[in-house]
Amino acid sequence: MKDKIRILLADDHTVVRHGFKMILGAHPDMEIVGEAGNGREAVELAERLEPDVVVMDVAMPELNGIEATRRLAGSTPRTRVLALSMHKDSVYVREILRAGARGYLLKDAPANDLLTAVRAVARGEGYLSPGVSDAVLNDYRRHVTDSIDLLSTREREVLQMIAEGKTNKEIAGVLNLSIYTVDAHRGRIMEKLNLHSVNELVRFAVRKGLVD
Repeated sequence: MKDKIRILLADDHTVVRHGFKMILGAHPDMEIVGEAGNGREAVELAERLEPDVVVMDVAMPELNGIEATRRLAGSTPRTRVLALSMHKDSVYVREILRAGARGYLLKDAPANDLLTAVRAVARGEGYLSPGVSDAVLNDYRRHVTDSIDLLSTREREVLQMIAEGKTNKEIAGVLNLSIYTVDAHRGRIMEKLNLHSVNELVRFAVRKGLVD
């Protein structure tokens, strides 16, 4: 039989920890190696025990789960954090994922979700409670703008042709524009993408799959 998933439970409510212990401990592929009542204790125990997974409450006294996760990412990178919260708010999710958590589970999730989440995180995969997926996707769309989205359709056309090695005159001919207009497009593209040379433009275009 393969090694058990070694789990550290970090939550300031004893009842919550006890409940999780009952659920997780009942499965032969899991083992509870420690419990912590606050973030500071969670960090100290994780550094000592090096569990596979820390089930980490986001809101804890002394040191919150976000800060504790950030510290663990630096001190015990092999330990993976599954964040636990009552909040569906994308701000919480974003902050703890940015701190290094691999998963985010809502406290009112069914027991099966807890098991699925722990196993997924232990394998190195991500896990998000279905209840927070929409919030995270909307937040992602709001905050992460791909720089290429800043360009208009025409600017993308011009960028591709520059990357293909065409001159302003050739681009003007293909797009039926004046050379001055092409030059203005080129200037705007560089400004929007914060690039300063044709070489940088070419590398950007290759990275974005506009040219081979």
